[in-house]
Amino acid sequence: MSTPRLDIDLAKIRHNAATLVARLRRPGISVTGVTKACLGDPCLANVLLKAGVGGLGDSRIENIETMRRAGIRAPMTLMRAPMPSQVDRVVALADTSFNTELSVIRALSQAACKAGRRHAVVLMVELGDLREGIMPDDLDAMVRATLLLPNIDFKGIGTNLACRSGVVPDAQNMGELSRLADGLDRRFGPVISIVSGGNSSNLQWALNGADTGRINDLRLGEAILLGLDPLHRRPITGLHTDAITLVAEAIESKDKPSRPWGAIAQSAFGAMPGITDQGPINQTLLAIGRQDVDPAGLTPLQDIEILGASSDHLILDTSKCKVSVGSEIGFQLNYSALLRAMTSPFVTKTFVQPDDHRPSAPVLPTRSKPIGNFQQCH
Repeated sequence: MSTPRLDIDLAKIRHNAATLVARLRRPGISVTGVTKACLGDPCLANVLLKAGVGGLGDSRIENIETMRRAGIRAPMTLMRAPMPSQVDRVVALADTSFNTELSVIRALSQAACKAGRRHAVVLMVELGDLREGIMPDDLDAMVRATLLLPNIDFKGIGTNLACRSGVVPDAQNMGELSRLADGLDRRFGPVISIVSGGNSSNLQWALNGADTGRINDLRLGEAILLGLDPLHRRPITGLHTDAITLVAEAIESKDKPSRPWGAIAQSAFGAMPGITDQGPINQTLLAIGRQDVDPAGLTPLQDIEILGASSDHLILDTSKCKVSVGSEIGFQLNYSALLRAMTSPFVTKTFVQPDDHRPSAPVLPTRSKPIGNFQQCH
């Protein structure tokens, strides 16, 4: 098979998604399946829908366009606030968008009127993580103005935590979001149908048996794909943590000194870390580098140590597990590594189908075309 590649087991992803959908159904929370880490790949989108997610969410309108072109008609939400330059595409392709700026919502209203469509908006509220969000004291004015705009349906509020600053979703900030929803309903009538509490980082809070209040939606991507709790990167009980594997190929394997020689300056990516002289080692180069993946987010599946990386090479100490040139080496990925590998045009994607557990033909991504052979994945 072609390398480097991502081996993506859709059966395991479907299991993870269905498990979380079922667990969150008990406290009355639906799941928006997040497709951004896989560039809106229709194979993944269809698996999430079959697992029971209530809709799909993505941060890039280009990924939503990819899914629409593949014939996916499920409800879709643009989770990053729309760019003003893209409002026409947002109205045409997404049912709902998350917003924080009144000027953008006005532009969405104009685009929706021109297209003869209605567009739903969810207002994002700042609750401490200091990424996107309307300050709570400004929320009433935003809701009042949004309700007056033609062809715009105000659906509710949401928040995002644990992304920029690592603020943990808990009873206090989730309770505040519920209280804000209650207050808006009292002042404006029953206007709130969606209270989107956050992302995979909310799972500890949502599943610990506490009162979830008005929260009725979570946006899940990392937990479904990697089976991990993002707050502490620990496995979630009952989920697969090996649904996606990165495979790279050895292009050199030689015994070399472990310590460089000569005058030392900065490397291509900044200062060199301190290197301990361990004597001769067996060093292997893989044909993948920082252009394709975040090396810090890789965990080898064999007794191998990652020594470093350049643009195009991953350097390994394979003294305990010698490999030959042409051998394939597998890695588990964290979210950062997965995002970069999925985006690289040099990393192919191979899907294991849920029905037959046989690998499909590799999908070769490009920058200019949607990913995927859509017909084989439906």
